[in-house]
Formats: sequence, C-alpha cells, structure tokens
Amino acid sequence: MINDKFATRFSELQNELDEMPFLYSKYSGRYVQSGIWKKWATSVESLIKAACGADSPYCFNFIKEKEKCRGNASEIKVLAGIFQSAKEAFDGGYLFDVERDISAEIFGDIVVLAKQALAEDNKDVAAVLASAALEDALKRHATANGLNVDEASMSNVISALKSKGLVSGAQKSMLAAMLQMRNHAMHARWEKFEKPDVSSLIGFVEQFLLTHFSRNQ
Repeated sequence: MINDKFATRFSELQNELDEMPFLYSKYSGRYVQSGIWKKWATSVESLIKAACGADSPYCFNFIKEKEKCRGNASEIKVLAGIFQSAKEAFDGGYLFDVERDISAEIFGDIVVLAKQALAEDNKDVAAVLASAALEDALKRHATANGLNVDEASMSNVISALKSKGLVSGAQKSMLAAMLQMRNHAMHARWEKFEKPDVSSLIGFVEQFLLTHFSRNQ
C-alpha cells in the first residue's frame, strides 16, 4: 500500500540522517559534504511533497531552509527538525490518508462515467460501473480500518463493517438494498432494476465516498 511505502521511506531517510558523517573545519566548524547532505535533502523534499503535499508547511519550510543550507551542522539540524516533524505527523496519522485521497479520485472518475452512461440510457453499464466502485470502496474502507477482507464476498464485507461500527445511520440501513442492486448488475439480471434504481446506487456511492474518503473527513 502507498502509505506503507511512505512509512518505509521515512524510516530509511531517518537512518541516513542518523548516520550522516560530519567533518570538521577550523574555519566553519562541523559540516557535511555537499554531495551527501544534498542527496539526503533532495530525497526528503520529494517524500514530503508526496506524503504531506506540496502546499504543506513542512514542504514550504523544508525547501526554504534547503535553499539557504551550505552544509553546516546548524543548518543540517534545521532541515532535520523539519523532516522529523513531518515524520512524526505522518507516523501519528495526523496527515490525510494518501491512499484514501487517491482512491476517492479514482472512484470519483468511475462515478462520473456511470452518470454519463445513465444519461445516455445505458442503465446496465452504469449499474456495473457503480457496483464495482461501491464494492471496491467498501473493501478499501474495511482494509484501512484493520479488517482482512481481501477474499471476502461483498455481503461479508458489509457484515464486517457493521460489526465494527464502521458504517452507520442511513448508509447502514441502505446497504442491504445496494447489495441486492449490485448482485443484479453483476449477474446480468438487467430486468430486475430500472434507471431510478441505478440513480439511487450512484447517489449512494457518491455519499459513501464523501463520508469515508474525503480528505476533510
């Protein structure tokens, strides 16, 4: 998963920082050779952009200090502080979930395609697209909350989510109907549903994404 890769990379760069070799000059004091600290700093900048966002204060401050850095120990210490602050925020779960953000974008595109198909009177295509997006979103939501549902059926995924209190309110009560709709669509039982049914499914998927995959949830 994407977040796991970021976590591994944060640890790798922390180890590089811990092992960074400092030299000494009677003119400038302790310092790190430019080839070494610049390689580390470039990798950190790339990671912070990806994990925290290019507009985050971590990224802004790191780039600002990196541009001023000449390798002196005090300057490296400032860069290290910003990096470790970003790492602590990531490790503590205080940043948005990257996978959820990407998933929401992907599923949102599928929902758009489903809407277009429905508008063109291709209700069957729209139903399949919306059903696939819903099933994948449910599984990702379960996995993100520690449930092992990789091989589980959609009904079992829903049961697992309900048992852990991960769906509630109107969504919880509507999932049974959405499951039935999904089963009809995935088994080509086209006569079992009409355009209003597909429209309801699409609306449900949209609301589920807003509730569970929004960056601002």
